[in-house]
Amino acid sequence: MILSCQNITKAFGTDEIIKDASFHIEDHEKAAIVGINGAGKSTLLKIIVQELAPDDGLVAVAKNKTIGYLAQNQDITGERTIYEEVLSAKQPVIEMEREIRRMESEMDAVSPDGLPAFMEKYERLVLQFERADGYAYQSEVSGVLYGLGFAAQDFEKKMRELSGGQKTRVALGRLLVTKPDILLLDEPTNHLDMESIQWLENYLLNYRGAVLLVSHDRYFLDRIVTKVIEVFQHKVNSFLGNYTAYAQKKAQLRAAQLRAYYNQQQEIRHQEEVIAKLKSFNREKSIRRAESREKMLEKKERLEKPVDDFTDIHLSLAPCITSGNDVLAVEGLAKSFDGQKLFDQIDFSITRGERVALIGSNGTGKTTILKIINEIVSADAGEITLGTNVHIGYYDQEHQVLHMEKTLFEEISDAYPNLTQTQIRNVLAAFLFTNDDVFKKIGDLSGGERGRVSLAKLMLSEANFLILDEPTNHLDITSKEILEQALVHYEGTVLFVSHDRYFINKTATRILDLHEKQILNYIGNYDYYLEKRDELRTAMQTEDLEALEPSLSQENETGGRGDWKQRKAEQAQKRKLQNRLQKVEAQIEQLEEDKQAVEAEMAKPEVAVVSAEVMRLHEKLLEMDQELEQLYAQWEDLTNL
Repeated sequence: MILSCQNITKAFGTDEIIKDASFHIEDHEKAAIVGINGAGKSTLLKIIVQELAPDDGLVAVAKNKTIGYLAQNQDITGERTIYEEVLSAKQPVIEMEREIRRMESEMDAVSPDGLPAFMEKYERLVLQFERADGYAYQSEVSGVLYGLGFAAQDFEKKMRELSGGQKTRVALGRLLVTKPDILLLDEPTNHLDMESIQWLENYLLNYRGAVLLVSHDRYFLDRIVTKVIEVFQHKVNSFLGNYTAYAQKKAQLRAAQLRAYYNQQQEIRHQEEVIAKLKSFNREKSIRRAESREKMLEKKERLEKPVDDFTDIHLSLAPCITSGNDVLAVEGLAKSFDGQKLFDQIDFSITRGERVALIGSNGTGKTTILKIINEIVSADAGEITLGTNVHIGYYDQEHQVLHMEKTLFEEISDAYPNLTQTQIRNVLAAFLFTNDDVFKKIGDLSGGERGRVSLAKLMLSEANFLILDEPTNHLDITSKEILEQALVHYEGTVLFVSHDRYFINKTATRILDLHEKQILNYIGNYDYYLEKRDELRTAMQTEDLEALEPSLSQENETGGRGDWKQRKAEQAQKRKLQNRLQKVEAQIEQLEEDKQAVEAEMAKPEVAVVSAEVMRLHEKLLEMDQELEQLYAQWEDLTNL
């Protein structure tokens, strides 16, 4: 065990963040901390590196083990270049190299008597240098910078000239080349494009030390981690496996807890009915039995109904009007900036009902294409044609139509006056604004928070063609899943840019890869794209696209089509089953509330003296009990599927 956290508790004022959190990390283990925004994930990391002191509990690190920490935001400045900043992490190796060179220059002047001791020291230093990969440290620094998306011409840029995202990448590079025994990474994939994320995945998979990271990138977590540490309602629980395994175990655990809760509720009702029946006999023996059962029932430990954050929130997107089958046609599109060509002769089309992901490395022009379609930027050449009755809803974090003086609630309610307070609160909660957050002024929000408000407004806009630029930025996993479900069930058309591979895999029916100034088309999800990417790029370089055309699409019945169709069918069946389960749970909950209302009505003194009304209500209760029995049976059948 290399790191142990025991009974960590932390609160800020009266706001309890973490309570009695305990977990450990083994040497070489790769683990993730997950939870909704504000759950306390970053707080845990800061406690481990002693940036924050816990109110209670203990953090223990194995003897002689080093910790390296990457925070979300970096404020590195100064005159160092990018290369010099990362190279500075190799200062101990650089000092060794200087000492070796100094000793080599003095070797000829050493007296014969002092030479053996001198050479022993020299050989020891050279061995230490070799063990530290001293001969490769410069190429290691360059390799890490290339992997994190910096080009060779970027190496000489000054730190003071960089954006916040670039500074974070430099800080990550500097941390990686120090090779600490424990890597603590807070959202390391922020500001990385897909190729850089894949490079980082491979780097961490082969990393010799332990890794503990916070990330909302589920694809990244699936590839890397073997343990998930969940922060949920101030408590911490550990699950072995990657993110998908954790999500499955979490769902199974919740189903088991619900099953136990409903079974206990059913048993309690049964016992209460037996007790009431025994008392109604009004005989001493039956009354004693009833009292004995009552005592047993009182001693029974009552299970609480398990709850998940935002489980009652479901976004529903409904286009105001159905568009024509041809939604968008792009022909011969070209664009350059400052003489630098982004893309040339781009052609693609989108039809109604498609969910198309536009992907590519940073700087290839993905966002520019979206802006050209929305007439924010003009094209150098080419035509954009929208189909009949197409109404665009556009989300771009740089162009948000928000009123700084309004509260979040007013921003939504003024734009959509027909929504109820509950509907408005549900939509805002889906985008992480809960309780008194809804009364914050737009002007007081951060850039990321304003982006989430804009996305919430767009989801309500009734557009039939959604164009989204990085819609999952600043969303936690729960909110991403809510948005995914909304888009999957959306009856309109979607074109989006995203680096979130899990999100793409869940929502996209087609992928457009902007690669080397051209568009490559894949009819399928992200997994299919990965399967065919290298094959298609090679064909493009050899100009043999026609020969490869049959294998580019999952329309082809050979190859991956069958598996893909089966996966889609299984996913659809799973969603259908989950929807039925949620519907039955809602019916049970509603019927229980209705039954309580009838029982309260029967208990009223003015009703109790009217025998006909009591009989009617009693019969109604019997009907409700029968219906509840049927619903319980349905619920158990569904949870066993």
